[in-house]
Amino acid sequence: MKFSKMHGCGNDYIYLNCFEENIHDRPYLSRVLSDRHFGIGSDGLICICPSDVADYKMDMYNADGSHAQMCGNGIRCLAKYVYDNKMTEKTVLDVETGAGVLRLWLNVEDGNVSTVRVSMGSPNFRCAEIPVISDTEEYINVPMEIGGLIWNVTALSVGNPHAVVFVDDVDWLDLPEIGPQFENHPAFPERINTEFVQVIDENNLKMRVWERGSGETLACGTGSTAALAAAVVTGKSNNSATLRLLGGDLFIEWDRNENIIYMTGPASHVFDGEIEIEGYV
Repeated sequence: MKFSKMHGCGNDYIYLNCFEENIHDRPYLSRVLSDRHFGIGSDGLICICPSDVADYKMDMYNADGSHAQMCGNGIRCLAKYVYDNKMTEKTVLDVETGAGVLRLWLNVEDGNVSTVRVSMGSPNFRCAEIPVISDTEEYINVPMEIGGLIWNVTALSVGNPHAVVFVDDVDWLDLPEIGPQFENHPAFPERINTEFVQVIDENNLKMRVWERGSGETLACGTGSTAALAAAVVTGKSNNSATLRLLGGDLFIEWDRNENIIYMTGPASHVFDGEIEIEGYV
């Protein structure tokens, strides 16, 4: 089985070309390949597939094998994969995801994609559609007790569910302890991705993220999108800001007239390889 390892701001995924490979039992493959000791090592698996409604389809799995709707860092790397491997000559692509069809603009330098701008869609703050179990219609700046502390939580969906928490200093957080308590809180019936955000100023936000099914990752594109939206609605930032992540920076902008959030960031190829998995046919 041929694969490529790629990352966006350190958020790394294994890519399989399903135009050429017959890939079955993708949840199992994601668990095996993502293991950083016994596999290739990644935050998950992304299958590049044909689509009836777009140029390509992104079928994505977290490191624990659970299905994911979307990944902002992952979709940028998908765009780099198909362009750099000469599967397309387009510099504007439509990609089908679990969060709908998204448009991507590719920035090409010296024949290869360096950065990608993605239309991430509209943020959805309605509890029933995130989903969040609550008596309120929206879940904005709501106190929640987790780990013996009170956290003010803003929940929203940007294709997948997110809880955004603003803190004074992200560096002191014990995410391996706190993250799973947010992820598996009963208020979030489909589990939750959690962004812990420190406001540097109205144009710069520092963030760490706990992703459901993968744990702490170096970056999260949809999480950065959610963080910017939460910062705007709670009056903590402008409509655009740079998200400073452990693995690098993403620029997020919310066009309030269109009600569309755009994400711009790098896409990097690490290596290609071929692997044979015992018992997998």
